Parts: sequence; structure tokens; C-alpha cells
Amino acid sequence: MPIKQFFPDTAGYANTGQSVYNEKYPDRIFWYLFIALIVLQLFITLFTNGFALSQDEAMWHYIGRNWFRNGMVPYTGGADNKSPLFYTIFGISDLLFGVNYWFPRVFGTLVQSAGIFFLYRIAGQLAGKRAGLLAMSFYGLSVLWHGADGRYVSFTETYELTFVIISFYLSLSAKTIVRMFFCGVLLSVALMFRLSAFFAIVPLFIMAVRKGKTSAIAFSAGLVIAFFALILIGILAGIDPQAVYFYAIADNFGSGSTTDHDFLWRAVQFYNLFFYSEIILFYPLVLAYLFMQRKFDWLLIWLTSVFIGLNVIGNYARVDMKELLPAMALIGAIAVGYVIDTWQVSFKKVMFIVWICFSPRLIEPFVNVKRLFTGEFQFAENFCHEPFVPPDESASRQLGLWVKATTKPNDKVYVAGFGSQVQAYSERISPSIYFNVTQTPVAKQTIFNDLNKRHPELILVPLFPQYKEYVGTDLRNLVDSLTAKYYRFDRCMFNYDVYRLKKSGL
Repeated sequence: MPIKQFFPDTAGYANTGQSVYNEKYPDRIFWYLFIALIVLQLFITLFTNGFALSQDEAMWHYIGRNWFRNGMVPYTGGADNKSPLFYTIFGISDLLFGVNYWFPRVFGTLVQSAGIFFLYRIAGQLAGKRAGLLAMSFYGLSVLWHGADGRYVSFTETYELTFVIISFYLSLSAKTIVRMFFCGVLLSVALMFRLSAFFAIVPLFIMAVRKGKTSAIAFSAGLVIAFFALILIGILAGIDPQAVYFYAIADNFGSGSTTDHDFLWRAVQFYNLFFYSEIILFYPLVLAYLFMQRKFDWLLIWLTSVFIGLNVIGNYARVDMKELLPAMALIGAIAVGYVIDTWQVSFKKVMFIVWICFSPRLIEPFVNVKRLFTGEFQFAENFCHEPFVPPDESASRQLGLWVKATTKPNDKVYVAGFGSQVQAYSERISPSIYFNVTQTPVAKQTIFNDLNKRHPELILVPLFPQYKEYVGTDLRNLVDSLTAKYYRFDRCMFNYDVYRLKKSGL
């Protein structure tokens, strides 16, 4: 079969209804796989991390709760580098169900499943239903890999990638400028969830240009209009655009920021992400696609653009791997489909191999199912003696609940270091917007001012060595000086020294 026939150029994708594969499999096969992937996502995400919010989820829940429950809009009730649109999800979660870990994960699973569905539709348009089944299998399994932090379906990547995928679907199937306009709108929403969606603009704009000047204008108009419309909605909600820019973008670069790493650290993280993870399973498929395609099409442009974006940002967090997976899944599906059709390989056998090789590890969720019947993960008596180990999610939740039970609703509580889980479950407000320590110059000065201005009712100081390893001496000295002067030692709980404000220090 000629390559050009199997894989027509970009301009023809939207108009071809021809399927390269013989369609022998009914639609119910799709639904079997789709339901299986949803169940697998829920199993992995709900039976992980001590049935409690992770550290990042706790940060976002805290900010969202302060917004919806206490009227403190983002960046006044807590600072992190995410957008108000994302905090809305956690605010709604708290509004409906209080402090919980399951709603953001279930909702994230539904959103991620929508991405799987539209990736199936994209592959179906390009090369038929069997390509769709392969693409949804590659993507649906790989986003759950341990190397991609698959358990964290509540993270921003889930929402960004789903809207990016739908944007590509609309672009491929667009026969009117209205669809191209909404393609731009959805990409703008993706940008509001995560700025790395910016790197999808290049392939989408190229696709729009190849459709014609009008399509390119419609796409650009949708992108720009939606962007400013979302900003306007934020302003009407009381959110300062300058605060969004500072906390979500500007404060993430420079000394003490999340991107402040030397070359050696970046090199090690690069190696771990791209050569010491499950993503290597895709490399032979990408090479096969390059061999059969012999030209740089929009899928390769998409993959290359995202790869460049990951290196520009340079954090190489495991969850960042997900950015590459939609393009890789489509490339892999088309490459494998070509092999199946050319050499008449059994599709059922290929699917079996794909599901065996690409399936995520399930040890952790199975262990946690057992813990449903054994109670808490860690108990208080296991702490406050050497070696001082960091509390897990379950212990952090217990400590937060203890703080809630021993303080009043209006009391301020400061958890030194990275204690967002304790802060979230305590349902108490920190005296500083930097409740989860941030060490940029602006953040440090803010923490100094906030803690000296009004002393919180409780200060919790970690005993485990990671506190000294990751928190600067100046911030630790500040906490030590405050506790020595204004506080009395109350007790040790879960490897935190608890200090309570002296009455004379009010």
C-alpha cells in the first residue's frame, strides 16, 4: 500500500471519509475498551495516597475553599502558580462535599475520558476505527503510568490536554469557520488551565492556514476573543489580572522559584523522564512512523513543539510526560495500523500485546484496597521518636483533623515547610498567602511580614530532615525565633512540634 494513500497530507484529513482499514469490529468494542479505561482510571486514582489529598491537591483545595467559603479570591487567600479557572474546581468540591479527595479525581477522570474519546475520533478520521481503538488504548493506558504520575488525574494537565485534543478534533473535522472559531476558543480555555498549551498553537495554526485564510482568521479570533473574555469574567469575579500574571507566571522564574535549577539537576531529570520511564515504549513506534511517512506532518510538528516546550520550562516533572502522549498515541496507532494492514497481522493479537505492554502498574492501588480493612496507614505512636520520617497523606490528614479539633474556626494556623495537607484538613487559614513555603525573594519578604504582623494561634514545625534540607535557613530562623519568644511547646504530633501562642503574646 503506498504511504500517501495510507496517510494523506494534512489538507485532506478533514475531507476524507475513507477508512484505510477493513472495519470488521462493531462499535461495541469501543465501548468495552472505553468503560474498561474509565474503571482503570478510577481504580488507580481513588486507591492511591492514603485516601487523602496529595500535597498539590491540598494547596489547590485550600485556595479554592478560601475563595468559595471565605470570599478570599485567588492570590488573596493563598498563592500558587495555577489559574482561577482551575481553583474553581476545588472550590466547588469543597462547597459540595467539604474537604475530600475523591471529587476532583472523579471529575478529572471524566474529563480525561473525554480526551480519550476525542482522540479515538481523531484517529478514526485519519485511518479508521481500528486506528481509533489503538490510539485510545495507547493514550488511555499511558496516562496512567507511574512514570507520568497517572494517579493524579486531578492535575492541570488533564484539563489542558483534553481541551487541546478537542481543539485538534474540531480543526480536523471543521467544514465551517464556526468550527475553526470554537477550535480557537477551546485552545484558549486549555491555556487558562495550563500555559504549556501554548505549544499546541503552532500545529493548530498551520492546520488552519492550510485550510485557508478565512479558517486561520477564525481560529485566531476564537483564541483571542476567548482569552480576553475569560480575563473579563475573572475581573468581574474580583480577581486582579496583575496578580494572576505575577503569581501564575512572573514569580515562577528566578531565584527560589520552581524553575530555579542548575544544569546538572536538569540533565538528571531529563534522563529520568525520557530514558528511565515507560515512555521508551513509544520510541520504536515514532521511528516506524518517521520511516513510513518520510515527511514532517502536523503530528510530528505537534510532538516536536511540545517536546521543545518541556525543555524550555525545564522542570521535567513526571506528570509533564502527559504532554507528549496524545501525539505519540496517534503516531503509534497509525504506525501499528500500517504494519497490521501491510503484513496482515491479527488485530486481536496486536491489541492484546498493546494492553499487556502499556498497562500501568497496579501494585499500589491493590495494596490500598487491603488497607480499607486495616484502618489508618500510620498511627500517632509511630512518630515523635527517631528516625523522624515525614508523615504520609493519611497521617497528615489526621494531624489536620487534630488541629481543627483543638482550635477555633477563626484561629490562624501556620504549618512550617510544605504542610499544605495539614493546612487543608485543619480548615484553618494561614496568616500568610504563602501557606506552603515558597522561597522567591518576594515570597520570603511576604512571609516575614505576615508572621511578624499577626502571630497565629498554632505553629507546627517539622522534625524530619527534609525540612532543613529544602527550607532556607532564614525562614527556619524566623520560625524558631517566633516560637522561642511568643509560644509555648504544646506537644509532638506526627513528627511535628506543636507550639501554642502564649496568652501574653496576643
